[in-house]
Amino acid sequence: MGIFSRHNRRPSFLPRYVVFFAFLFLALILFFEVDNLVSQTKTIVGHNLEPTPWHIFPAKSFDDESTYSKASTIIQCSYLTCSSSSHVVDIPRSTKPQSKSHKCPDFFKSIRYDLEPWAKSRISINHVMEAQKNAAFRVVIVGGKLFVDFYYACVQSRAMFTIWGILQLLRKYPGKVPDVDLMFDCMDKPIINRTEHSSMPVPLFRYCTTPNHYDIPFPDWSFWGCGTISQSEINIRPWNEEFKSIKEGSNSKSWTSKIPVAYWKGNPDVVSPIRLELLNCNDTKMWRAQIMRQNWTEEAKVGFEKSKLSKQCNHRYKIYAEGYAWSVSLKYILSCGSLPLIITPQYQDFFSRGLIPKKNYWPLPPFDLCPSIKQAVDWGNANPLEAEAIGKAGQDFMESLSIDRIYDYMYHLISEYAKLQDFVPVPPSSALELCIDTVLCFADDQQKRFLKKSLVFPSNESPCSLPI
Repeated sequence: MGIFSRHNRRPSFLPRYVVFFAFLFLALILFFEVDNLVSQTKTIVGHNLEPTPWHIFPAKSFDDESTYSKASTIIQCSYLTCSSSSHVVDIPRSTKPQSKSHKCPDFFKSIRYDLEPWAKSRISINHVMEAQKNAAFRVVIVGGKLFVDFYYACVQSRAMFTIWGILQLLRKYPGKVPDVDLMFDCMDKPIINRTEHSSMPVPLFRYCTTPNHYDIPFPDWSFWGCGTISQSEINIRPWNEEFKSIKEGSNSKSWTSKIPVAYWKGNPDVVSPIRLELLNCNDTKMWRAQIMRQNWTEEAKVGFEKSKLSKQCNHRYKIYAEGYAWSVSLKYILSCGSLPLIITPQYQDFFSRGLIPKKNYWPLPPFDLCPSIKQAVDWGNANPLEAEAIGKAGQDFMESLSIDRIYDYMYHLISEYAKLQDFVPVPPSSALELCIDTVLCFADDQQKRFLKKSLVFPSNESPCSLPI
């Protein structure tokens, strides 16, 4: 019986204070680990990211979020969205037979020109890492999945809508987009000068380029809506919807009933000598031009009602003037059906190289600007049928650039780039997998509205065939 005596029994439970301190210790470890995870996770909307050193802009503030709310959002959206059970991503493929591919527009030939610098040297991992010095984020596609490594913040929602576009490409052509590893900068000006980098061309994707730069142009974020102009978000809808609205607005008035002067409305305060010079032409009697300064702060107060693109096609002539670099406004000006007066641009986006002077637009020299505008308007008013035909040809060009053709351009650009890689793409450990649900998780209500409108489905059509 001695072995069962009360003096030989051991306690069947730990003292409460030991359990309490153990629980507190584990809670502290968990808290610090979560806090560490949250403070190091860089997101598509700019958490833990600073603006690019080469284009400084006000950093996005998340001070209005509580610590708990911020941590919850980052963890949920960054790590818990891309599951195989995602209701948004898993859509059954159509059983319809695939239709025959058709030829891409001729300007797709620019893809080969843009990638020609690496035709002999090919693209090594060293090329990619050198491009990182001027990149905002890294895009790695492996097995149809998208991984992104963020380095710097992009102004407003450029990163979100650009990455959304890439995700839609993967969704439209499932299993067709090759594995790839590329660097992307989301700011305006090309910076890989051909002379300075002639010994080692650096492949860096962005929204525009020049003949003097190696930067590789890619469709800009505003094709998927909620465009950004002069640091302000405005209500621009996805491309197919916005083009249709602009064309309908333009067709509401006949050519003869439109105001017979040249029109420009925008922000001249973007380090643009051309736009500042344009302000001097604001005289409809002397120069046949109406030049309007855009005040985005005031426009925001009235919901950008006066800035609707569909309501800006009331003039026979519309002027395109570059800003800090190329401007997203080019496609909307061409879409109007007015005669586009394009002041000789320094920068090129992916499609503008397909435009033909005096067929799709009327070229204006950057010198003697006001007399050149007057001369163009006087010619157009004296030759209304020819002027209207050029405006219509510019509009037709943009109508042919449907969102399907934009995805085809993205597909061929990435595919041709991937062929030049001499290494196997592997997502870096610091990259996060992003999927459609990730982007929707981080998006605010207005962004979600635009994003969902531009959602695509797996296509029965093959991409257009690249012209030789």
